[in-house]
Amino acid sequence: MKFIKPSWLTHSEEKRQFEVYSCHVSPDGLRLATGGRDCVVRIWSTEAIYNSDSNSAQNVPKQLCSISTHSGAVLAVRFSGTNRYLASGSDDKIVLIYERTASAPSSRPVFGSKEAPHTETWRTSRRLAGHDNDVQDIGWSTDSSILVSVGLDSKVVVWSGHTFEKLRTLTFHQSLVKGLTFDPANKYFATASDDRSIKIVRFTPPQPNSTAQDMAGNFQLEKSITAPFQASPLTTYFRRCSWSPDGSHIAAANATNGPVSSVAIINRGSWDSEINLIGHEGPVEVCAFAPRMFSKDPIPPGGPVDTSILVTVIACAGQDKALSVWNTSHPRPLVITQDLATKTISDLAWSPDGKSLFATSLDGSIIAIMFEDGDLGHVVGMEENDRLLQKFGINRRGVGLAEGVEAARLEEMAREGERRELEGKMGELMMDGGSSNADGATSAPIAPAASAPSSTSGNQWQMVPEQEKGKEEAAENSKAVQRRLLQQKVTITRDGKKRVQPVLISTGEGQRSNLPNAQLLASINTAGGSHIPGVTLDLSKPFDGLPKGGMASLLIGNKRKHMAINDDAVDAEDAHVPKRTQTIAITNGTLVSSREESRALETPEFIRPAVINPSMAVSNVRLAVPRVRSFVQTVIDSSGQPVSAKSDNAGTNGQVEISEEHIIFEARNSTALTREPTRVTVTRRSQTLWVDYLQRAVLLASGNSNFWCAACEDGSLILYSPSGRRLTNPLVVEAQPVFLNARGWWLLCVTSSGLVHVWNIKALKSPHPPISVAPILDIANTTQTDKPTPGESITEAGINSEGTIVVSLTNGEGFAYSRDLQCWQRLTEAWWAVGSQYWDSTGSATRVQADPANGPGTSTAAAQVSAGIIPHLERRTTQEVLMQGRGRFLQRILKNLINREGFEGFETQVSISHLENRMAGAIVLGAKEEFKQYLMMYVRRIGAEGLKGKVEELCKELMGDLVEDEDGRDETGQDGGGGGRWGIGDEIVGWNKRELLKNVILVLGKYRELQRITVPYAKMLGVMDADAE
Repeated sequence: MKFIKPSWLTHSEEKRQFEVYSCHVSPDGLRLATGGRDCVVRIWSTEAIYNSDSNSAQNVPKQLCSISTHSGAVLAVRFSGTNRYLASGSDDKIVLIYERTASAPSSRPVFGSKEAPHTETWRTSRRLAGHDNDVQDIGWSTDSSILVSVGLDSKVVVWSGHTFEKLRTLTFHQSLVKGLTFDPANKYFATASDDRSIKIVRFTPPQPNSTAQDMAGNFQLEKSITAPFQASPLTTYFRRCSWSPDGSHIAAANATNGPVSSVAIINRGSWDSEINLIGHEGPVEVCAFAPRMFSKDPIPPGGPVDTSILVTVIACAGQDKALSVWNTSHPRPLVITQDLATKTISDLAWSPDGKSLFATSLDGSIIAIMFEDGDLGHVVGMEENDRLLQKFGINRRGVGLAEGVEAARLEEMAREGERRELEGKMGELMMDGGSSNADGATSAPIAPAASAPSSTSGNQWQMVPEQEKGKEEAAENSKAVQRRLLQQKVTITRDGKKRVQPVLISTGEGQRSNLPNAQLLASINTAGGSHIPGVTLDLSKPFDGLPKGGMASLLIGNKRKHMAINDDAVDAEDAHVPKRTQTIAITNGTLVSSREESRALETPEFIRPAVINPSMAVSNVRLAVPRVRSFVQTVIDSSGQPVSAKSDNAGTNGQVEISEEHIIFEARNSTALTREPTRVTVTRRSQTLWVDYLQRAVLLASGNSNFWCAACEDGSLILYSPSGRRLTNPLVVEAQPVFLNARGWWLLCVTSSGLVHVWNIKALKSPHPPISVAPILDIANTTQTDKPTPGESITEAGINSEGTIVVSLTNGEGFAYSRDLQCWQRLTEAWWAVGSQYWDSTGSATRVQADPANGPGTSTAAAQVSAGIIPHLERRTTQEVLMQGRGRFLQRILKNLINREGFEGFETQVSISHLENRMAGAIVLGAKEEFKQYLMMYVRRIGAEGLKGKVEELCKELMGDLVEDEDGRDETGQDGGGGGRWGIGDEIVGWNKRELLKNVILVLGKYRELQRITVPYAKMLGVMDADAE
């Protein structure tokens, strides 16, 4: 071991020596970068440092370059893994990116300095402003796809490593963030803060041209570790942690073990800390693992390596001015160096070969420590690091290049589409969509600036109100008034000082933004500026009298109950089994448990017969029945739609606020013992429109502008026209109704026996026989007992404008009945709520806007079909599972599962499956706008993940009959015609498949590894030709 401390290796100016805060060695090992209090980033030659005491190195350049772009102390310097960039963070709140220019002539030092001429030229290529306080530490991911900076503003800012666009700002820390380290397997990064915690953040490496939109679901908090830091001091300037090269451990600085300062070794996956490195007298500020693995004995080149004998080496230093070096095979440090510096050691950096260590101190010194082979062990090759990281699913992606001019054009088109979409959202947020009237409708459309005179050539788009030409003068006057308002007012105080009054740039009152050259494509809100969801929910109103916990159910299960029976007489072939579990057979309601009879009735192993109890012949479900109320009322508004007490029309006491335009259907049941007939009245503006009398009590009532329906206690349903004419004979169902809902011409009735009836009142037909709710109540998993078993309650049962049944339960699951498949389909469940990155846990719906391609004059009836049902069901799931704590058990299971080996891509796959489930649900419900929205989300995700198989399959599905062979058949051997898993024909949910494919191609065009798939489809669809025109 050899200590090297050249006198010229320092940040000094004349007689003053500045503190050095950070150092880092380039991946090729030829350069050492340092940053200090003098606001300068210096790059040194490591060869000159190693040979500083040799005469042969006198002519070797020592300082290669000095960069004085920062205006504050440089607190962190880090080379990228590609060796292309150097990043620095400073207390001037800025992160600077430098790039070496090999062809440029050598630059000169700052004027007036006595430094030698530079031998390398490093130019400042990017200036990243995203922090509000000092940038304390920075770090690159293993593949250099992202750059992360942390600072004293408690922020963690994620930048793209290619475009240096800000991707995310994470604010989960509650205090100063002072350290950062990356997982060598490229799955996590960890940040250390003065809130006495380390946050583990899980991420997926972004593509070279990914934007902030693509990263909306990325960078999720995996774990917050607080146990080793509960008593850690807050006096340290840094908390620089380090990740081991095999990916198994994190060394966390400034930890405590009782009253003693220590370094906590955190295990990957479980994220617990069982090992502490104790010995330093003061807090440890920096830890650094050597980038290579070591072995005790030399390993011959090309020979087999036993990974169990490999160890890692770690160096620690801090406020006690001591340096310690440890490895995982010794309980005590290999090296202890006291008083290495006269002040706190601020940073440590290993050379890529693991044989040299550099240390910087606040006393201004920079020290190099060279280890001989065998001092720390024997260095093994980098391939052993990759082999050890394979168990964690190492994920390192290359940059990739566009394969040809057409691929580059498609990529540029994709980026241009993203830019326009982002600008449209920005324009809407800044209220550049025109002024709104009292009804919330937009009164001013958007038009190109070329269509109207403009005095500002820089503005590409401007507001053009639809006014008559005679009002141009008034518009000019309003502009003059606006200019006067924008003029700054200057006042002079008594002491002669000038004060400039600030000007409000934008009022936010729906007018155009006054920001110069905003160039925003404003998006007109077709929903009238209302809050989310942006469209009316296409679902019947819920029953106002439903109990708080939903409509309770009792089930007679059909799952066989296993009974363990001790068998004393054991056969010879079963002698090794002390007890055996005998299957119980039920035949015609008789329990067969004797051994001889069970053998006679033994069934093959591949057959599992259903268990049918005679008591289930009538019904295996019992639902709670509503009480007979003395007063049953339903109200519709002036548009003919039902008004619910749960809507915005409900007052503070939960009662419906009746206006003069409302039509009220009332049924007054008799409360006397004489059982008087029930009086049914329909009134408007306190005037009775019609009256009828019923023999039996009314339990439920529903209706709209098309018809009225009263459900009686005996299971009969009375249908009325709006004028009170009976439309049919009473419809008699098998049990008392518990749900009754109307939507358009459709009527839904759920009876207490668990059967769902649906009728089209206009056609007087039913689309399908009565459907039992037993399957969705999990009756297949309910064990058969002598008494009914309580099941999940039904919180809502409704019908949409197409006659599709929609049901939600108290376990958070939502179902829809498919008439084509003749079975229930599960649309939402707790699995997606706790496992998907696309779940909206805030309880707000996904906003769905009408596609602008439809045009303002086209009918939006098709777009409104089933609108908002999937977000509505997901809000129900959120309320039941997350807000009421019913999903905590499942959350714990999934959390432990994610940390296990072999489940690294678990959450990614669950998120993709959630989007596929959403798309399938939108197809079942016929939700046009929601299907396109979910499809675009799905395309972006599978593109970002590089799932070539799913991308190619999706393109084939949407391409339809163009992907055929010479015989007119597709690859599956079926006839053409746009068929596939999404049905036959050229349309899906009202969208033309090839128009959707064009949008898909434009989204996927920026992913270079997928361009071999997308470019041929772009040619067939003429996307390139349209762009050329």
